[in-house]
Formats: sequence, C-alpha cells, structure tokens
Amino acid sequence: MEQAHDLIRPWRRATIAVSAVAAVELVLLGVLAILLLGNPIARHFRESAAAAAAPRVRTAVPAPAKKPTLSRSETSVMVLNGNGQAGAAHAAADRVQAHGYMLGNVGNAPAITPHSVVMYRAGYEAEGRRLGRDLHVRIVRPLDGMRAAQLLGSHLVLIIGT
Repeated sequence: MEQAHDLIRPWRRATIAVSAVAAVELVLLGVLAILLLGNPIARHFRESAAAAAAPRVRTAVPAPAKKPTLSRSETSVMVLNGNGQAGAAHAAADRVQAHGYMLGNVGNAPAITPHSVVMYRAGYEAEGRRLGRDLHVRIVRPLDGMRAAQLLGSHLVLIIGT
C-alpha cells in the first residue's frame, strides 16, 4: 500500500519541473528583449550623449513681427475722472479729441487717483505711449485693475488724477 508521502512526491517533482521550465522561458524572453530593444535604446543613449557633448550653437531668433501702430483717428480712448472734480473727465475728453483720437466712454473712475495714468490693452503699448506724450502724462502702463471687457472696445484708458 502506498503511503501518503509517496502520493505527494510526483506533485512536488512536477512543480519543480514546471518552475524550471518557466525560469528558462523567462531567461529566453529577457535575452530576446535585449536583442530586439537593446540596439535602439543603445543608439538613443549614444545620440543623446553625442548631442550633450557637442558645443551648442546659438541661432538668431527672428524678432516677432510688430503690428503697425494705429493712427490717432483709429485709436479709441476711454476717459475716466479719478480726481473727484465735476467735469474733469469731459475737459480731458475734449483734449483727447483735439489731438485726433477717437473718444470712447467718458465717466468716473471707481476711486480717487493721485496721478494721471494712461493704461493700454495688450498689443497697444505704442499707442499708449504716444497718448502719454501728447497729453504730458508720465505714467503709461499695461491695463491694471480693469479687464479688457470693461473698456467697451477702447484701446486705451486715460484716468485723470488729482
């Protein structure tokens, strides 16, 4: 009669044999992967190393094409009263129109401002600087505290200070 440990041995041998076959298959798959993928990966590393070792040459970057400056008659200016004196915005609007600018909205600024300021939307810096020169306003800067949608289509904002 067979004993219990004799019945277990064939399973143990079969498990060891299957594990050995799986290990051999794993080694063969590893070798195959190295043969198929090793060459492209090695080439990539060689090219990367060569590129890193090569001296870097600076190429001239072309300057972005400048948009032509709008004429005064095409430049819309919003005028806001930031000094609290009644009629200051309309007086400034008359000066803006006298220089040939198109007049946008005229109204009151949300707060009192100590200095007059010209603010410009993105892409209209040249027009803003020209308006600052025309009206002798020293502070010219990008739009701050207002969104472009609040300009109601104007390119520039002139805030009259105290």
